[in-house]
Amino acid sequence: MSIETAPQTPITVTEFHPRDEAAWEAFVEACPEATFFHRIGWRRILEEVFGHRTHYLCAKADGQIRGVLPLAEVKSLLFGHALVSTPFCVYGGVAADDESARQALEQAAARLAEQRRLDHLALRNRSLRQPHWPRQDLYATFRKGLAPDAETNFQAIPRKQRAMVRKGMEAGLEAEIDPDVDRLYPLYAESVRNLGTPVFPLAYFRALKAEFGRDCEVLTITHQGRAVSSVLSFYFRDEVLPYYGGGNPAARDLKANDFMYWALMRHAAEEGVGVFDFGRSKRDTGSFRFKKHWGFEPQPLHYEYHLVRDREVPQRNPLNPRYRLFIETWKRLPLPVTRALGPALARHLG
Repeated sequence: MSIETAPQTPITVTEFHPRDEAAWEAFVEACPEATFFHRIGWRRILEEVFGHRTHYLCAKADGQIRGVLPLAEVKSLLFGHALVSTPFCVYGGVAADDESARQALEQAAARLAEQRRLDHLALRNRSLRQPHWPRQDLYATFRKGLAPDAETNFQAIPRKQRAMVRKGMEAGLEAEIDPDVDRLYPLYAESVRNLGTPVFPLAYFRALKAEFGRDCEVLTITHQGRAVSSVLSFYFRDEVLPYYGGGNPAARDLKANDFMYWALMRHAAEEGVGVFDFGRSKRDTGSFRFKKHWGFEPQPLHYEYHLVRDREVPQRNPLNPRYRLFIETWKRLPLPVTRALGPALARHLG
């Protein structure tokens, strides 16, 4: 498809072809609007681990990529059939260096959702893009700069939160970088069960490590040689984003999660990372307040929707009262049961 946005600047939008991979990755690395979740490796994970149909769109001018839009279809009997940028990712939407490319990609995505008669198109934007589209302002992200030295970063943590970290230090906690996800996964699986959320499959975490290599790192906290908490983080340019984590029952008393995030900040700063991205949280939840206690200020996320068959923005999140019974029931299931059943459900959450 071709869209003339200026008499001498034709923009062509096409679906990703494997020959575009190097150019796609180079564009994402250079584009200020791009995030770790725009990387092309997510396409393989969405297709091969979850079986979702993807539509990764490129906007080109004179043969050069000017913008990208990663999209995937998520389909289930419970939640319907939607086109999302990007499933399982907190950020998405268009990354472009040109307004005409940006508009062309958003228009192409809307047409695609209409042609496939999906329920809606959802773009998980960090900035407001389509003020006339309905949107969901449920989520905020938390980002803060890191100083090169540990003491400056430690003193930047509010006093009460520093006290929690010190308790972890006094308990003799230690931080280790793991080569795999073997210690992370059981801690993560137990934590999400306790929250009433279906667990992702172990294969997903192994695929993340295999796909992104050193840009996907696991930091585990031990007490007397036993793992008590762990977090998988993504690295992109000069940012670190702790993404999947968890701890066992001992972690609370040991303040292991508090110590873990401090250990990650210290380690990332030593590696030259300049931004700590604490990720997405729903407003007025425990995780939202936890991040504010660290001195991070919430920044609104703009999840914008182009409705096709849906009449209103879907409320497919744990705060919806419709899902309260399921969540409370899931919390009470034995851990082996949730690990067996969870992956089949989690793939549809997106």
